[in-house]
Amino acid sequence: MSQEIYDIVKGIAQAAANAYDGAHDEKGEPIELGLKREQGHPMLDSRQMDGFKVRVDGSHLVVTYQADIKLRDVYGGKFENEVEQALGDISKWLKKEYKKVTGNSLTLKDVGEADIMVQSTSRVRVFVTANKKYQIGALKDVEDKLKPSEDRFEGQFKKFMELGGWGDKPENKNQRG
Repeated sequence: MSQEIYDIVKGIAQAAANAYDGAHDEKGEPIELGLKREQGHPMLDSRQMDGFKVRVDGSHLVVTYQADIKLRDVYGGKFENEVEQALGDISKWLKKEYKKVTGNSLTLKDVGEADIMVQSTSRVRVFVTANKKYQIGALKDVEDKLKPSEDRFEGQFKKFMELGGWGDKPENKNQRG
C-alpha cells in the first residue's frame, strides 16, 4: 500500500474520530454534524440516540448511520428523505473535517441510494441502520472490490475441454443387475 493511500485512509479515520458525542471545536463550542443527538438540552431534554461510523472498502467509503427512533417517525412519510439528509450531512462534515485535519480536500461521489434497515425494538421504538457508499476521488491505485472478476483460466479450460476433458466415463466392471 502506498503512503498516499495510507495518508488518505488515516485522515478519514481521524476526521470520523473527531465526531464523538460531546466533542468541541477549537473555540470550545459543540461540534454540530446535523445529527438528532445535537438537538435540545443534554440534561433537560430527552435526547435522540444516533451516530455514525465509516469504513473504507476498496476505493469506496461506506458511511453507516444508526439511530433509535420512534415508530411513528418511520410512517410519517419523510423517513427515507431524513435518513438520506443525515447521511448527506455526515459526508459534508467529513469533507470539512478532513480538510482541517490533513490540509487536503476529500472528494466523495454518491454511488447510489442508501440501504436502510429498520428493526423493531418495542411497540414504540425502532432501530434504524443505513449504509451509503461514496466513491473516494483520490484513491485511483486501489483495486475495486465490486468490479466483476476476470476469467483468467478460460483459455486453459477451453483447451482442456477440446482435448476431451476427463475423458469418457469408464464402465463399472462390478455392476450388478
